[in-house]
Amino acid sequence: MIVRLFAAVSLASMSAPALADPYIGAPEVVRGGGGDTITGVVFHDENRNSRRDRQEAGIPGVLVTNGLDVVRTSEDGTYQLAVREDMDLSVIQPAGWRVPTDRNLVPQFSYTHKPGGTGYEMRYGGLPDTGPAPAAVNFPLIQDGAAGADFTCAVIGDSQTYSNQEISWLRDGVITDVANAGLGADDCLLYVGDVVGDDLGILPRLIEVGAMAGAPQWMVHGNHDYDFDARSDDDSADSWRRIWGPNYYAFEMGQALFVVLDNVIYPCGPEDAATGHAFCAEGERPTYNGRVTETQLTWLETLLAHTPEDRLIVLAHHIPFVSFVDAGSDKHQTDNLDRIHALVEGRPALSLSGHTHTIENHAPGQIFEGWAENTGTGPLPFRHIIAGAASGAWYQGDFNVDGNPMALQRMGAPNGYLHLDFTGTNYAERYLGQRIDPERGQWAGLSTPAFRNWYEAIMAWRAEDWQTRDPLPPLTVNDLPDTGIITPPELAEGVLVTANVWAGSAETIVAATLPDGRQLAMTRTQEGAGEAPRIGSAYADPASVERQLTVGRYAYQSRSGDPRAQGFELYQGATFGPAMPQPQRVVADRNMHLWTVQLPQDLPLGVHRITVSSTDRNGLTFTDAVIVEVREERPQMRFRSELWEE
Repeated sequence: MIVRLFAAVSLASMSAPALADPYIGAPEVVRGGGGDTITGVVFHDENRNSRRDRQEAGIPGVLVTNGLDVVRTSEDGTYQLAVREDMDLSVIQPAGWRVPTDRNLVPQFSYTHKPGGTGYEMRYGGLPDTGPAPAAVNFPLIQDGAAGADFTCAVIGDSQTYSNQEISWLRDGVITDVANAGLGADDCLLYVGDVVGDDLGILPRLIEVGAMAGAPQWMVHGNHDYDFDARSDDDSADSWRRIWGPNYYAFEMGQALFVVLDNVIYPCGPEDAATGHAFCAEGERPTYNGRVTETQLTWLETLLAHTPEDRLIVLAHHIPFVSFVDAGSDKHQTDNLDRIHALVEGRPALSLSGHTHTIENHAPGQIFEGWAENTGTGPLPFRHIIAGAASGAWYQGDFNVDGNPMALQRMGAPNGYLHLDFTGTNYAERYLGQRIDPERGQWAGLSTPAFRNWYEAIMAWRAEDWQTRDPLPPLTVNDLPDTGIITPPELAEGVLVTANVWAGSAETIVAATLPDGRQLAMTRTQEGAGEAPRIGSAYADPASVERQLTVGRYAYQSRSGDPRAQGFELYQGATFGPAMPQPQRVVADRNMHLWTVQLPQDLPLGVHRITVSSTDRNGLTFTDAVIVEVREERPQMRFRSELWEE
């Protein structure tokens, strides 16, 4: 007997977002198979009931994959693939068509096959026994008349919610911003990994909240999304696959092919240790390494062979292929990048990743010290973007006006998301700060001698052993002289105008215009010509580190009797405070998107308006005004109480 089953559509407790053209459904699974091959049909689901009705035609030329092999459907829409012991059978959404979603806008395009399931108990459930392979899996699609070459993707890096409280901060911050961006069913929401922070049990709530953004939610598997109790990398995404879907897959939109890779190997072992990763050696604490498996590389090569060479290839993965902030790391970049670059050679391509809690826009031709040694690659052949983090610096920092942690990232940009507008095979990128005016894309500031001395004193204290150093920081932001007031001796010593351009790249042009009309070209502090990261007060962004180096949130206390309401918690329940205000754990001590220029020593006494403008490769310009007072001497900063003394 053949029994037809339909994957259950989740009935969310909150209402589904109002879409102009919702398509809720799932693949049609036909039981009764159990052989070495699996067949099915990709069909036009005209009545949107997820069943292939007699009058509904098969769709030719659609790619279907078992995670290793890739085939195109025949003229009648049918396909046949080998059954693999552990596989996600999936359809690759073709341009101009849409796969169904569940009520929370999670695309429904795959069937997971793992006889016996995970086979041992897992904290978050793993995969159940899926039984023998079905006789057929039929994939429904609808023709998307509105879909064309133009669409928008909101790319969310490292939402990394460790708790339900942090999901609420994500909801009130980045998800609210994306919901206000006007995305629809023809756009996409792409999370590039570390969607949650180790607790996969809260992923369903995050997915419900994310549905309010109004676009299909595609996800990348990250190093905080795996099963920590997995005994092998083959099992490490099992709970993820049950809750969301495949850990690697592909889909088309417009003239782009999105290829989602899982480059987190957990637990890494002898294969990784043999290539120099000592932290993967036997006996070491289980951890991960950045590498794309041989199975995925073979799958990628086969997939590209089926893809026209003029398509834009968007490689989405969690661990960056390369990173500036972690350029010297062999764990936080991708081992076999040279092979991936070779596979896409000659094609238009883009890399999107997360992981580092930085926004890094690496133009073709860029290279930093450590890339060749750790990834086997030289100057970049195409653009690589690390998309920043919705959690910023892991929800650290003081609360902003919206009640969310300020959480400035490792290079001082705000938490937020990457906004990508695609036109054909071209795209325009910009980074949007959480709950910040979208017309703003940079911080402008002044690096004065007083700021640099203040910064160096606090950073020297931070470098001491935290167990033996004075628990009271030597300085706080209250000790920092007003950087908007400078004296002639300070001008002679050197005052820098700074611009932290959040999504700035090698192509970005930045300038400061003085009141007399003189325009000063600003210089990027990192050329990207093979040098190592430069660290120190001359390379620190005053606008961000002034906020990072004093955090009052440590001192929060109450008489509620709840010990977990004192100070604050982050990560897996780690406590911070109650204690006197401290610097946060992440400080922007290096930066690849900071530009500076020294103010002329002849700047006259008085108040001056300096305009700082940056223009990116797409012609997008951000402008800020910096008001500077040049005084013979500094006025008294605080209330002149001596005038009131009798």
